[in-house]
Amino acid sequence: MSDPLLHLVFGGEVADPSGNEFVDASKLDNVGIFPSYAEALTAWQGVSRANVDHAHIKYVIVHLHRLMDPDHPVPKFQERASDNGGGR
Repeated sequence: MSDPLLHLVFGGEVADPSGNEFVDASKLDNVGIFPSYAEALTAWQGVSRANVDHAHIKYVIVHLHRLMDPDHPVPKFQERASDNGGGR
């Protein structure tokens, strides 16, 4: 069995909805740490949809496994292309 690829989901109020500058780091909502991207994505979707009417509330997924081991190979099918630097 392989090690889980840990992902952190958190969010809060941002200064600009198109950016990632959080207004007050002490008020961030830590949703949790998840053992797979799929579980993190499900959690992110839930909290993002719950806050859809608040333009300045933003939630993000942080790939903790990449911070802990940047050289660890990640099969492309486990994450979207946009999460690997592709896309927009």
